[in-house]
Amino acid sequence: MTLSAPPASPPAAARQWDIVCRVIDNFGDIGVCWRLAAELARRGQQVRLWTDDASALAWLAPQGCPGVQVRAFGGLRAAHEPPTEVLVEAFGCDPAPDFIAQCAQHASATGQKYVWINLEYLSAEGYVERCHGLPSPAHGSGAAGDAKCFFYPGFTPATGGLLREHGLLQRQARFDRAAWRQRHGAAPDQGAQARWFSLFCYEPPALPALLAQCRTQPTHWLVTPGRAAAATRAALQADQSQNTLQGAWDKRKQLSISYLSYQPQDAFDEMLWACDLNFVRGEDSLVRALWAGQPLVWQIYPQHDDAHHGKLHAFLDWLQAPAALRQFHAVWNGLEQAALPQLDAGLLAEWGACVRAARTRLLAQPDLVTQLLNFVRQKTE
Repeated sequence: MTLSAPPASPPAAARQWDIVCRVIDNFGDIGVCWRLAAELARRGQQVRLWTDDASALAWLAPQGCPGVQVRAFGGLRAAHEPPTEVLVEAFGCDPAPDFIAQCAQHASATGQKYVWINLEYLSAEGYVERCHGLPSPAHGSGAAGDAKCFFYPGFTPATGGLLREHGLLQRQARFDRAAWRQRHGAAPDQGAQARWFSLFCYEPPALPALLAQCRTQPTHWLVTPGRAAAATRAALQADQSQNTLQGAWDKRKQLSISYLSYQPQDAFDEMLWACDLNFVRGEDSLVRALWAGQPLVWQIYPQHDDAHHGKLHAFLDWLQAPAALRQFHAVWNGLEQAALPQLDAGLLAEWGACVRAARTRLLAQPDLVTQLLNFVRQKTE
């Protein structure tokens, strides 16, 4: 099947964008903001990315991107530098008052208003369509009369869409899955029929049960660094100390695990394209797994008041997830205590068809950057 996206909009006028990002944990915020900044720059915009922790960019984007400057959160532009024309406040991160005051002072002195956008978290819940694009008074910001507008990423035409760079579909079409697997090969005695699973997760309670399930069929795991690797090692160590499943895996050679190093975003995308099932977490990797078009399981970021339960169910409703995929998500996210569905070929084929149908629906909609550019154009014309 040939994938296609909506026709591109006319080129947008070049503007100076300032994206403000606080890194909370797990690097998801900076990952989203970097993809946004880089895609804006590729479309002719000038971008300053202000963040309190740029350390992850050393491996997320080691080559940088022409047109994107990385600045320290809380800093100010120099007097000779271009003023802010579009301010993107990522995920309600509250830019420093001095920063907002500088934007407001220039606007007051020149009469040239800037557009202030509050880029929100991704959700499939109903409030996203209701609130997308609405103004939000910026009380106490130091910029009297200024208002920021809510911009909600989402999965439907009534939302701001999802990040999808120009050229993504062409990159996927050129991707050689067999060659990639050969370069990242499993043990020689594992055979050509091994399933390939990627694991990017927090600490899912069902991980030990899933690893145990994989002893029935050759499975090669690609485990990302950090919490996913620690959770995997802990699960294996627990089984080894109990003298239960580890011996069976060693004898039958059914399970092979590659612990990966931190990798750039493009390499992460390719890993998702190469796998038969992708376990992802948070926001950015969910979007990339949808574009990959392979079966996926999402571990949603847990919230203390269980607000993530409704968010997960809303996503599964939009996805039109079959019953087994819903059950797997419920157990994987700790919403239910039950047995995981068996990951056989028929189940993975059903899940893959579901994800590809969802991807087709998404590709019929404008991507997030296209919508942002149009939103700013409407606000300034």
